[in-house]
Amino acid sequence: YQRRVHGSPADHVGPRFFGGEMIGSIIFLNSRGDILLSRAFRDNVNIRSLGEAFRTQIIATKLADRTPCRTLGSVSFLHMRHENLYIVATTRTNVNAALVFQFLARMLAIFRAYFGDVTEDSVKENFVLIQELIDEVCDYGYPQATEVDVLKLYITSQGLNPSLMQKPRDQSQITIKATGKINWRREGIKYRKNEVFIDAIEEVNLLMSQTGNILSRDVSGKIVMKSFLSGMPECKFGLNDKLMLEKERHNSKRYAEIDLEDVTFHQCVRLGKFDSDRTISFIPPDGEFVLMRYRTTENVSPPFRILSPVVNELGKTRIEIDFRIRAEFTSRLFGTNVTVKIPCPNNTASCKINVGSGKAKYDGPSKAILWKIRRFPGGYEFRFGAEIQLISSTSETSRWSRPPISLQFQVPMLASSGLHVRFLKVHEPKLNYQAVKWVRYISKAGTYECRI
Repeated sequence: YQRRVHGSPADHVGPRFFGGEMIGSIIFLNSRGDILLSRAFRDNVNIRSLGEAFRTQIIATKLADRTPCRTLGSVSFLHMRHENLYIVATTRTNVNAALVFQFLARMLAIFRAYFGDVTEDSVKENFVLIQELIDEVCDYGYPQATEVDVLKLYITSQGLNPSLMQKPRDQSQITIKATGKINWRREGIKYRKNEVFIDAIEEVNLLMSQTGNILSRDVSGKIVMKSFLSGMPECKFGLNDKLMLEKERHNSKRYAEIDLEDVTFHQCVRLGKFDSDRTISFIPPDGEFVLMRYRTTENVSPPFRILSPVVNELGKTRIEIDFRIRAEFTSRLFGTNVTVKIPCPNNTASCKINVGSGKAKYDGPSKAILWKIRRFPGGYEFRFGAEIQLISSTSETSRWSRPPISLQFQVPMLASSGLHVRFLKVHEPKLNYQAVKWVRYISKAGTYECRI
């Protein structure tokens, strides 16, 4: 699970975090309310009556679209909609609703890892496999092992792994992995070359006025790690987070301080250590995983800026659009796959387009001009001009609302928030090797718009 720093589940989801409460049953229903699959964990559960109550009093009355939690009599229904399915957890006690929904979402992720899209047909086709997985991830109503890598050691797409039945030693090792303190990583991993790849991926959201004033901006980022490390390595990770630098009394001016908000971590991170001294320490899972997510609203540097957008409506049949776009980052970097979407009226007949770089053409289905620049060097500025011919109409039509210009882009080796990976220390006490570390930054567009 990914965990929130404050007021979040702790190291793993288990009975002690439910305070003696539990899930009574899990039911999969289609959009009509027919039961496709169910699993009861308590003796006082009647699946047929629960399914009928959910169909007649929640689906039929449209309550399913309004609230994910509903109590009917003494039973609480906690459900989520996915494709054409309802996944429902029922309980007769006051469970932690956030943990139940987190568990249902995690269960869906496990199913996707095994057989792809979770739909009504795939549930029917993988009925036995889903039942086996539910029995492993939930015991007597309590969520247990939810790590896909651990589950795949003894449950394959064909069911229980038969090779384990002849290997008692492997069975005991799996028990340790599934129930141990570090259930996200198995022991005995060995690599000839020990490497760690770190990707800081940031989505920039920005809204700019016609005059160039920034109305809102923020960055939603995540740190993705891909670890190929032997043994059980201890890792320490450092960023230029304001609170982290203050805790360390870091006097160096090398790193600009940034204020991270809404930080969430992978379950491998020791939250107690982070709360006490802001140190991010962990034993990483093998392979790729999201170490942390964050958001920041301060000192966000927009990679691109739309300059002087001008829209002239010349009569009822012609519109002229003119603006410039400039890359605000250093000349050592460049943007890739930059796409500028310039909206046009619904009655557009043709467009005459003039651009300083790249290619632009009118796209009928999206009612917009798409200007594509494969490589946009930092510090450069390109101009866009277009004359749009409209189809004249005798009927009174509503005035064109002038939707905003939107951008899509990627800028490698740029962190728009100012985030910087200060260090990553890897220590394996038994093997004592030197790991090779690679760091990459990527900024890309989220909702990036400029009004015209």
